[in-house]
Amino acid sequence: MKRVAALFAFFAMAAGLNAQQWAPVGENIRTPWADEIDPSAPLPEYPRPQMVRSSWMNLNGLWNYAVTEASSESFVPEGKILVPFALESSLSGVGRRFTRDNALWYEREFTVPRSWKGKNVILHFGAVDWMAEVYVNNVLIGEHKGGYDPFSFDVTHALKKSGKQTLKVKVQDATDNSFQPRGKQCIINAGIWYTPVTGIWQTVWMEPVSSAYVKNYYAVSDIDKGEIAFEVDARTADGDVVKVALLEGGIGYSAESPSQTVLAETVVENGKAVVKVADVKTWSPDSPYLYGVKLSVERNGKVVDSVDGYTAMRKISVAVDSSPNRYKRMALNNELLFHFGPLDQGWWPDGLYTAPTDEALEFDVVKTKELGFNMIRKHIKVEPARWYYYCDLHGVMVWQDMPCIGDHSKTVMPARDEDIRNIVSNKWSSDSFFGGTYCDVPVQWKDNYYREWANIINAFKNFQCIVVWVPFNEAWGQFDTPEVVKFTRELDPTRLINPASGGNYDFSAGVEGFGDILDVHHYPCPAMNVFERKFVNVLGEYGGIGYPVDGHTWIIERKWGYGKVKESSEELMKQYEDFLEMLRTFVTNGCAAAVYTQTTDVEGEVNGLMTYDRKVVKVDMPRIAAANKAVIDSMSR
Repeated sequence: MKRVAALFAFFAMAAGLNAQQWAPVGENIRTPWADEIDPSAPLPEYPRPQMVRSSWMNLNGLWNYAVTEASSESFVPEGKILVPFALESSLSGVGRRFTRDNALWYEREFTVPRSWKGKNVILHFGAVDWMAEVYVNNVLIGEHKGGYDPFSFDVTHALKKSGKQTLKVKVQDATDNSFQPRGKQCIINAGIWYTPVTGIWQTVWMEPVSSAYVKNYYAVSDIDKGEIAFEVDARTADGDVVKVALLEGGIGYSAESPSQTVLAETVVENGKAVVKVADVKTWSPDSPYLYGVKLSVERNGKVVDSVDGYTAMRKISVAVDSSPNRYKRMALNNELLFHFGPLDQGWWPDGLYTAPTDEALEFDVVKTKELGFNMIRKHIKVEPARWYYYCDLHGVMVWQDMPCIGDHSKTVMPARDEDIRNIVSNKWSSDSFFGGTYCDVPVQWKDNYYREWANIINAFKNFQCIVVWVPFNEAWGQFDTPEVVKFTRELDPTRLINPASGGNYDFSAGVEGFGDILDVHHYPCPAMNVFERKFVNVLGEYGGIGYPVDGHTWIIERKWGYGKVKESSEELMKQYEDFLEMLRTFVTNGCAAAVYTQTTDVEGEVNGLMTYDRKVVKVDMPRIAAANKAVIDSMSR
């Protein structure tokens, strides 16, 4: 008992020291979850819910950091930074701006558990913005470019036989003064453009694997045939057998849930397998049923590796309604369904790109469902895998944007070099089929766009909640739309493509070359100023009704929404309901989906249904939920 008490006192003292080394910085508002962060173990949840292994190590926490010149090959630590919160964020404990002339260095020590002896050790990064060089024990392990996709390295060869190991990461990030996809981040944050994000912003972790192991898998369901096709990437030796099992409900079979029924099991041959599903249970917002998945590698009848995951059976397609005009609509599981949801930026006042806790990450998804929506448009950002898991779990469809490589805003242009300004200064035609222009994008920019977009699609296409890909928005960095549509379709033929949200439509390759959806934007009231019956017609953005709540706004001079800013919740509700009445008319006349701006306030924008700190829901939730559901149902009627 004395030994247990001593150990408890030691860990309590260590936690206290960590707390003393870290505190949020800045005077801006914070979410209620900021006070719940344990600096010795922030975001401790397993980060990859579709490929779960029981043995792993979370490397989040306090790391040494330094900012040097970009050319530096070494550094002297300046202090501590809390990983995985970006350098500029309050929760990093640093809150510091960064330029492309800088390098951001991270460093921490770790010890490989004895139980991992004889295993290969894989080091994983959820996301690092933008270019990362990774070193283990001063050995360069590899480099990654891309701020939104997960990546990993086998670091076994660089590990010492025992004792402390050292991990270093060097990051460079030009934000919007370069060719990299960066979404709403801008050096000058103003209007709809937000504070830059640099460095590690998702979980860093390690796991041990055998010499034979499952590297990845992809599941495509066919509800009409009653089957799921699996593509499995596994590292194996001659004689190894790879198996896939489909389980009844939940995430994989485990000792904690031994009653989970195996519905079907088959052997993977040449990386492929088809599992027949009797009595198909489909996934939908009303019934988000998930099947468990277990993948295993067997050698001489013994399991040498296994992962637990999940999938769902659902189908997204284009269908024609029964009205005299035969409008094209979207169908989920062969039934017409109006898509209605908020534009979701995914920003946090304290963590910027990173939700302070896993509960906070789930909160936005749950509130969206409670508000009566069935969809989220994830706007110009990609989330951690656990966010998509919560959308799968709670039954929320997702339109996934590609983070933009440019914009044509005169407000933020002065921070960029002249050649960058010239490339992205194109013309956006929002309410016409004509007049828009492409960006004069160099080959290097295009190549990088295709590489990062492919990595994003391949990393997240296993999440069945995603039903639409959106390569471009409002002509920001837009180029060669038919070619990008073709590229996207080849990577994932199972989902719909909304190629040019908000305008700059390019029909040069014909109807098939353009994609599936014609998307118009109109603020503040809903309007369909452009319509073409050959496509699914949607209202990709509208609304943005502003209402600042005292004590819950970002420190910035101008607090704005689209149209006149309201002075009360009731004023906001009345305007919102008036817009819904207008929207119902458009639904009757061919509009197949609508996106309301937006889920929360963000920095200077006060046009959210919730405040930026998530402490106040600005609307009457039962009232707005009933109204939203009525709009969704109106298309069927």
